[in-house]
Amino acid sequence: MTTPVEIREQLLATIRRFVEREVLPVASELEHRDEYPHALVARMQELGLFGATIAPEYGGLDLDVTSYAMVVEELCRGWMSLSGVLNTHLMLAYMLRVHGTAEQQRRYLPAMARGEHRGVLCLTEPHAGSDVQRIRASAERRGDAYVLNGSKMFITNARYGTLYAIAAKTDVHADPPYKGISMFIGEKGPGLTVGRDLRKLGYKGIETCEVNFEDYAVPAANLLGGKEGQGFRQVMSGLEVGRINIAARAVGVATAAFEQAIRYAQQRETFGKPICEHQAIQLKLADMATKIDAARLLTYRAADKKDRGERCDVEAGMAKLFASETCLEVATEAMRVLGGYGYTQEFPVERFYRDAPLMIIGEGTNEIQRLVIARQLLQRYKV
Repeated sequence: MTTPVEIREQLLATIRRFVEREVLPVASELEHRDEYPHALVARMQELGLFGATIAPEYGGLDLDVTSYAMVVEELCRGWMSLSGVLNTHLMLAYMLRVHGTAEQQRRYLPAMARGEHRGVLCLTEPHAGSDVQRIRASAERRGDAYVLNGSKMFITNARYGTLYAIAAKTDVHADPPYKGISMFIGEKGPGLTVGRDLRKLGYKGIETCEVNFEDYAVPAANLLGGKEGQGFRQVMSGLEVGRINIAARAVGVATAAFEQAIRYAQQRETFGKPICEHQAIQLKLADMATKIDAARLLTYRAADKKDRGERCDVEAGMAKLFASETCLEVATEAMRVLGGYGYTQEFPVERFYRDAPLMIIGEGTNEIQRLVIARQLLQRYKV
């Protein structure tokens, strides 16, 4: 499935107008207040973005992953938190599309495409982040339902989301442990409690919460794909899309930081000339732009492989790794170009600087990305 170029360009033009006219005028104020952007999310719903990658038979836009990455990049040039509203939602939609039963797809994807259901991914736990197979949440079959118990941590969209993809152990004795993980689709109800909102350095305006399950009953029909023990494989396929999302976010934030720096460099004067005429500044600008373009191309390569139905864990890992490191570097360099003003809230560079570290941690730390990349490369080039 490839999105026609003219449709992609029309959508991107619409997103750019949305960002310029509606996001940028309010982003800094909402971010500094750590206020959920209800009005902007409603506009994203009107634009059909909650159905970005959902098939047309369920009311979605059916964008390919490459086009979706471009949408994420444009949103993040305005405010990175907006892309977080979409990420877990579309990861769940992808898992339903690829691994869900026909009944699960019919039941949930139309409402997800309309934004009436908003997806949440409950994976990370207080004692299991990068080491997913060590999760402790359990699911016990009791008649026509599974009863879930456990806690999740750092859950994006938990408070305002309505549809939860929950990783839990159906076989706590499985060896290796990942074979005991299953995925469940649940809605808010008795036994599911959204706990405290975690206060964060950046990525503000979007909730990141604890979620607790205490004898939370899920119908057996809500076991993703209808078969136990497939959860690890299912969530890993979704994380490929998630890592492409993170890479695209990083490209968008880095681009916004670069644009602030290069504009400021042409307006600020020292020693009788604009600072952009000083070689020290020119070297920074050249390195920033080159690395952003490289990060963008790595992101598009990973997205293209995903679009062609190929395994892309290495490519998605490379894109996420390089783009996130580039984003942090560019945000730091942009702050240096702006000098004292870059450290104030007079310019959005300080926001980019606070948002950038999320991409290094989110959807698998960069240390994990390096391990994934190395292990797969050793398999590819085995002697």
